[in-house]
Amino acid sequence: MKPPCLLLQESSGPTTNQPERTPPSASQLSYSLTVRLNGTSLCSGRLEVKSNQSNQWWSSVCEDDFDQQDAKVVCRELGCGAPSVLQGALFGEVEAPMWTKEFQCGGHESALLDCRSSGSDRNTCSPGKAVGLTCSEPVRLVGGDSRCAGILEVKHQGDWRPVDDSYWNLKTAAVVCRDLDCGSAVSIGQRVESLERSVWRIYSHCLLSGSALRECLTSYSSSYILDLTCSDLLLQPIIIVSSPMYGVSEAQQQGAQVLRRSTFTICCSIQPQYPGGSFQLNFTSSKSAHNYTQPAVNHPAHFLFPAAESAHQGSYSCVYHLYVFNHNFSSESRLISLTVLGKLTVYMQV
Repeated sequence: MKPPCLLLQESSGPTTNQPERTPPSASQLSYSLTVRLNGTSLCSGRLEVKSNQSNQWWSSVCEDDFDQQDAKVVCRELGCGAPSVLQGALFGEVEAPMWTKEFQCGGHESALLDCRSSGSDRNTCSPGKAVGLTCSEPVRLVGGDSRCAGILEVKHQGDWRPVDDSYWNLKTAAVVCRDLDCGSAVSIGQRVESLERSVWRIYSHCLLSGSALRECLTSYSSSYILDLTCSDLLLQPIIIVSSPMYGVSEAQQQGAQVLRRSTFTICCSIQPQYPGGSFQLNFTSSKSAHNYTQPAVNHPAHFLFPAAESAHQGSYSCVYHLYVFNHNFSSESRLISLTVLGKLTVYMQV
């Protein structure tokens, strides 16, 4: 049997920072959707979709058929930031046609078209239940090894520009990290370019007052660009349990089983972003708690247990630790529960 981390690496596909897109179903390929937020701005309004069939009506979406994962996809498709408000009837009553199928997005798709949808149509939707959605400002970090680190760029009136480094501190940067769903601000730095170019200047007092980011932008020329690092820098590690009898179990499944006295291996792995780092394997049960540490060699670490006992039964998680950009970062996997099967045989000498 292959080591569990080797199996993971072979099946995980290209190592990029972007999740793999879900291919559309055959029924989705028969039409394409246009999406808009009909309201106060590009990133805020009543959600409406349109198919490119003979019927070109814009259709509102029922609140009951839409969730936070769907909202993430819409905001991403429109070039906006993460969803901040999702609620029915935010932008008034509507008599427009209702979209009749439920979107079933995973949250990682690039467009609403990529999401699966329910096979059955909805006939009615209660008044005032059309989806109202507000996304955060269109902002991104580019040029880093993670979507949560790099040069800060903001899109305004169709123009992506970097931000100059004047008037910034960690408190101001925390607003941007939060909009990016990247945790808190860890460090702010400066990149000096050889020539001046058009940038945005953002005054901290404006941003901290609660104003929208686009309301705090001023066009400027500078060669000093803001470089920002947020706390959620690392991808989430994956934990896998492997045993000769029961094969490989991943954290998103119900759990792992091992036979008493048999060997088993717990593998911690993370997609390559930065070299080095270490894994800490955390174990908790009703009676005890332990942790074990190993270096991340080519990104995985194997924890071998030569004989399973009842004391090994409990919950495990992997925590990846890395020192980069002059700061310590960590990221924890999902929990996986381990059950030890087989009765303990006691031999008594007569």
